Amino acid sequence: MSSSPPGAARRPPRTAGRGLLIVISGPSGVGKDTLIKRLLELDPNLRYSTSYTTRRPRPGEVDGVNYLFVSRDEFERLIKEGAFLEYATYDGNLYGTPIAQLDAVRAAGHDIVLKIDVQGAEQVRKRASDALRIFLAPPSMDELVRRRTERHSENERDQAARQAIANREMELASHFDHVVVNDDLERAVGEVLASIQQARQRQT
Repeated sequence: MSSSPPGAARRPPRTAGRGLLIVISGPSGVGKDTLIKRLLELDPNLRYSTSYTTRRPRPGEVDGVNYLFVSRDEFERLIKEGAFLEYATYDGNLYGTPIAQLDAVRAAGHDIVLKIDVQGAEQVRKRASDALRIFLAPPSMDELVRRRTERHSENERDQAARQAIANREMELASHFDHVVVNDDLERAVGEVLASIQQARQRQT
């Protein structure tokens, strides 16, 4: 587990060279969206990769911002065209990371953050060995259930299915470069930023 300096100071943008590919993964409800939003606020060199999905938008989600929402037929067409770095099925829905967006952002010298599930992160490890892979873990499984319940975005069946998935995902946390426990947002953000900065220094 990484050390965690304070994450409050903004870092200067890095423009030279090819950008990093940063994977943020972890079980549903662990706080990936909130953490990534804070990372983007603090580090001006970070960009967010908008994934494709076949699931329905949750309240407040915006097409093209949170996800690119498409039909299953459209998603399968993109698979056949080789459009994805990785794609996976999660709780009956398809999710995929578009290659063209990643390449354009990285070529411009920006670091790009992917929010993907553990299944997708394993594909990235095999296809992009230079990726920095970070697993965001809850302080406890009870806390994870509480956070998901408070979202009011899932029925009891979905809650049970996602908890079973989360149990399996937690078993694979050790496969990642860093495991960060999201018990306090600012501390967790600082820990992730420190891992990113270390990766940048190794790249220069």
